[in-house]
Amino acid sequence: MRTILYTGKGGVGKTSVAAATAVKSAGLGKRTVVISTDIAHSLGDSLDVKLSGSPAQLAEKLWAMEIDVYQELETHWSTVRNWLTTLMRWQGADDLVAEEMAILPGMEELVGLLHLTNFIDGADYDVMIVDCAPTGETLRLLSFPETASWYMKRIFPLERRAISALRPLIKPVLRLPVPEESVFDSVEFLFKQVDKMRALLTDSEFSSVRLVVNPEKMVVREAQRTFTYLNLYGYSTDLIVCNRIIPQEVADKYFNGWKESQAKYFRLIQEGFSPVPIRTAPLFDSEVVGIPKLRDMGDALFGDEDPTAVFFRGQAQKVDRENGRYSLTIPLPFVSKEEVSLLRSGDELVIQAGQHRRNVILPRSLVGLEVQEAKLTGDELKLRFEERKSPRLTKKREG
Repeated sequence: MRTILYTGKGGVGKTSVAAATAVKSAGLGKRTVVISTDIAHSLGDSLDVKLSGSPAQLAEKLWAMEIDVYQELETHWSTVRNWLTTLMRWQGADDLVAEEMAILPGMEELVGLLHLTNFIDGADYDVMIVDCAPTGETLRLLSFPETASWYMKRIFPLERRAISALRPLIKPVLRLPVPEESVFDSVEFLFKQVDKMRALLTDSEFSSVRLVVNPEKMVVREAQRTFTYLNLYGYSTDLIVCNRIIPQEVADKYFNGWKESQAKYFRLIQEGFSPVPIRTAPLFDSEVVGIPKLRDMGDALFGDEDPTAVFFRGQAQKVDRENGRYSLTIPLPFVSKEEVSLLRSGDELVIQAGQHRRNVILPRSLVGLEVQEAKLTGDELKLRFEERKSPRLTKKREG
């Protein structure tokens, strides 16, 4: 099943774009489900229908739902939550406070994404479109499997064995709420589902992420940072959607400044996300709500193309660690090494290749490092990073 995740800074119109893609897909005869995993659901508002935690058919070949996060929490987290609540009450926390603190930060978004594995396994649909949370929350969730895998392999087995050995001593003497085996089973099952989710969503043959942006400075910067981390964690980005571009036929002088600003930041979008293709949608003359309006948006974005096609394969940038050193590899076709120059400013790396420029936002692991080597091999530029060398202090001789 083709899976497409849409994310972007809050307010850029990602829900409308996700819904428009679903409407377009269903119009081509593909059994399509569009799902909201965002806690602040707005998918129903976009489609102009009331949605629930079960798929509702809205048109031929089109279904939609808003995941019931609280039901998912009950399914995946109730055993652990009950133990955490008891532990906090034992430490003197108020009942209501204990219940609230037993839901760890980000858990609501996580269980929403985990629900997607059920749809992929079921294969009742040809296409699944996902309206994700804004970029910050989505990135945190997509990076979670990396941390979880490390914890489950190195720490979790030790904790489980230690608690099993000490439970008969601690529980009757201290009356401490020690986690039972069911708690560990629940945590293990949850993390196995997280691993499964990651395997499905990083399979670029079937799954990809699409970033929705507006041609505005703050939006573009956040999208660039998101793009970098999606590549870092192995998720394929196959399309950038630039939404709400003011049409040139709008002649009112009031919009001249806006059009100049949008043109400037659209060039930055082209530079920053190359070679991933970009699709554009205009600022419509009325609110994009309801299936007819969403169909218009889908046509504006994709024309006669299949919106579920994989528009870009591979990763636009890749970070590796070799012998304790980091390297960043970026596709850079059709240029010679004499045409390439680099400019570094904080977490931003500007690559000039002939008449073209590429802006790359560096991940945190590379921000404190220096570029020690740049090598163009075939169609790829490989940058090697090392720690900054401290200047040697020499002792001044007296006399």
